[in-house]
Amino acid sequence: MTHFGALRAVLLALAVAGGVGPALAQSVPATRGPAENGQPAWFMQGSFPDPTGLTSTAPDGVVTVLPRPTSPPVLSVPNPPGCRKAPHCGNRLPGALPRSQMQRVQWEQTLGYDFTFPIILPAGTGGVPSVALDSKQNLWVFQRKPEGMPQLFKYDRNNRLQLTVAEAVLPHHNKAHGMAVDADDNVWVVDTALATATKLSPSGKVLMRIGERGKRGDWDEAKGQRLLWEPVMLAFGKNGDIYIAEGHGNESPNDTESDDPANQSGAARVIQLDKSGKFIRQWFGNNVGEGKFANAHAIAVDPQNGDVWIGDREDYRILVYSGDGRFLRHLGAPWTWKRNRQSMTIAHPGMLVRRELFAQVGPFDASFRICADYEWFLRLPPNLRTVHTSDVILNIEQAGVSHSRIGL
Repeated sequence: MTHFGALRAVLLALAVAGGVGPALAQSVPATRGPAENGQPAWFMQGSFPDPTGLTSTAPDGVVTVLPRPTSPPVLSVPNPPGCRKAPHCGNRLPGALPRSQMQRVQWEQTLGYDFTFPIILPAGTGGVPSVALDSKQNLWVFQRKPEGMPQLFKYDRNNRLQLTVAEAVLPHHNKAHGMAVDADDNVWVVDTALATATKLSPSGKVLMRIGERGKRGDWDEAKGQRLLWEPVMLAFGKNGDIYIAEGHGNESPNDTESDDPANQSGAARVIQLDKSGKFIRQWFGNNVGEGKFANAHAIAVDPQNGDVWIGDREDYRILVYSGDGRFLRHLGAPWTWKRNRQSMTIAHPGMLVRRELFAQVGPFDASFRICADYEWFLRLPPNLRTVHTSDVILNIEQAGVSHSRIGL
């Protein structure tokens, strides 16, 4: 029995014990809501037309979505296979919408400021996943460009282009992602797809590359195997230590039970190296106990005490570790009915619920193949009292029929 099936059986048993009748009919989620409690009105809208396609931005900021190529680009260094042998490789429900067609929350609000576009990027297509400032207020821009075009640029404080790093110097990054500037004004860029983190001097010279380009895998210092696994971002300690967030471990691709002996863990993780790139330690998001994280998609180091802050995109929270990898705390918030009608923010196994609530709104609707938990949440009353706790109630693997992740 899956964890969902087991939990559903428990909840139904509780409901029967409480004398609850048949499940309530399925409700239709709201598509908009009024301004209230200091928050603007909201509505649901389709996603950006093609988040993985090509865009062109004019100097006035107008974005044009270009037709998506009918065939994938030919890359000189191809991406590693998306998924090798894990049980949930390709686990997508028939008829499920692609991410580009999903509805997302939009806010009806006046921001109180106007946008300006002081920096005009070189002609061509491609979005910008990262920017970073150095100590001289130069702005580094990392862009997702087609192969054959530069991807890294430096602008001065007057928005003038000072440096373009040629592709002959910085090889094409198939999935440009994170970027950060260290205390010596060296700039670091991350290629999530080809699994590398590259250090460049302020003048754009490559100084160090961590990972093996085009080889995704585990870092095993005992074997001399120094590979990265879908790195997305990095940060630096006061002493120059490098913290690399390998964030897509529990998403697609996930290489648990891979046929590649160098690639077995299949879990999000953080790797700590010294400033020369020497291994210190690593910790994993699927470790049992407090501090689990499904996705280390953002990372920062507190400049005062060296604590490492991890943004877990999938679990909607921030986790704080010490500089040597000890879990300290996490930042979360109580459940709210309004927020949950806009997006699912919690997993049902992590809730402790009074039996009286099932008597009030009914049990899970057993006719649902998936999402019975979400449908049940939609029935909860707006005045429900909840509290958030940092205590671990349940450790459970992230899987199930509805589990399908595609990482940016």
